[in-house]
Amino acid sequence: MTFERWRCAVTEPTRYSTPPVELPLRLEPDPAPVEGCAGCAELANVRDRARMVGDMTTVSDCNVHMRRHPEGHQ
Repeated sequence: MTFERWRCAVTEPTRYSTPPVELPLRLEPDPAPVEGCAGCAELANVRDRARMVGDMTTVSDCNVHMRRHPEGHQ
């Protein structure tokens, strides 16, 4: 491939004139387990162990499950 042909194949990078999107920092407290619920207690234990080893993905997953879990606490 000649230089001229290669130069035509290379494109300029896309440049955006808009600023980056800033997402809000959520500082909600962790959901509390419902007393007497074995499911909530297990999720809280997993969340605590995950936080100790720095696994914030699992901490977040446990929080989501705990927030959705109360539907079964009738």
